[in-house]
Amino acid sequence: MFVHTVYFWLKPDLTTDQLKTCVAGMKSLIGIKTVRFGHLGKPAATDRPIIERGYSYALVVAFDDVAGHDYYQEVDIHDRFRKECGSFWHKVIIYDSVTAS
Repeated sequence: MFVHTVYFWLKPDLTTDQLKTCVAGMKSLIGIKTVRFGHLGKPAATDRPIIERGYSYALVVAFDDVAGHDYYQEVDIHDRFRKECGSFWHKVIIYDSVTAS
């Protein structure tokens, strides 16, 4: 399994329409055919010093393998999301992981 986790720090001055467009765009990525599991969330209310809660949204998508991930990166839906929503965030951090053996 290949898991792609993306943390978005959105700009604080987004309009309501921009925020709706961005959230819809993130949700659209979960629908890409090679995604086996997808989750879009906001920071939980947990409050311990070790927990990072400064991000706006977290997108977690899982694939069967690296080929599924590579397809996801190249498909039109993903390109459209980057073009339409790329100006809405000021920071993104991505973590990719594979099943440990």
